[in-house]
Amino acid sequence: MIPPMSGGRARIFTDPRCFQHEAPPGFPEVPERLRCIIDTLAGEGWEIRSGCHHAAREKAVMAVHDERYLERFQHATERGDGLLDSADNPLGERTWPAAWAAVETLLEAADWVCGASGRRAFAAVRPPGHHAEADHAMGFCYLNNVAATAAHLVDHHGMERVAIFDFDVHHGNGTQHVFESRPDVFFASTHQYPFYPGTGSSREIGRGKGAGTTLNLPLPAGTGDDGYREAIEGRVLPALREFQPQALLVSAGFDAWLADPLGGMSVTADGFAEWGRRVAEIADEVCDGRVLATLEGGYDLERLPELVRRFLAEL
Repeated sequence: MIPPMSGGRARIFTDPRCFQHEAPPGFPEVPERLRCIIDTLAGEGWEIRSGCHHAAREKAVMAVHDERYLERFQHATERGDGLLDSADNPLGERTWPAAWAAVETLLEAADWVCGASGRRAFAAVRPPGHHAEADHAMGFCYLNNVAATAAHLVDHHGMERVAIFDFDVHHGNGTQHVFESRPDVFFASTHQYPFYPGTGSSREIGRGKGAGTTLNLPLPAGTGDDGYREAIEGRVLPALREFQPQALLVSAGFDAWLADPLGGMSVTADGFAEWGRRVAEIADEVCDGRVLATLEGGYDLERLPELVRRFLAEL
């Protein structure tokens, strides 16, 4: 059994409102994804903070989303629309508050991480966020949780350099596009390519003042632990050392798992554990150990809790 987390070690943040976003039968992004993780971690004594309400939520979300999109999202929910922007984004009467709860949970976790050196946190939330663009929903994502959190670290905590590492099997198009013209937020992504959503070419390196602060490492289908190790150790970690962020955010998608129904990669549970260890080590080296990881993808409900647990045990 993994020992309870306390002090400067990993703390879990979640919110019961995140369970309330419902999905139609057969849809892969379901409340059970979150429930199986929380039940497993709680049963093993992990420290869990549940229920987060954050005064800065509007400012953080408005920093990364267009106001007209937010109004459209809210009105669509209130009207009882069944979809928002695509068939990948079903709407229910609780989708709007659930999406905001996910953001608030990350903001609460970020504030805690910033309170002392060496703090690690994991935001167990849904719906995920990294596909959400400034002006539209896509890929199960409505509000870009990790992007709003990076903006909060810059605007509220005064950080000059924030890094995001996204290891979901799908490229985090929304997160990249929010920051690709900014020099203060570094975005690195390992992902299956070509694959949904079609972005994430190695040629995408940022624009204007942000040129060089986007690092895409597209990997072919079937890539396993060794291929990811080469990409992470050879490219991601050196880039983080060069950028020297003051905090590290991680879009932790567990759909590169070898049996994930939505992915095509071959990563093992040992691979995710190794990534947790490497993330912790680079954070200790460059940003006083401050790490906040958040759940993105991962759809094998039988094995998802184990994959998350293995990653967090090393984090």
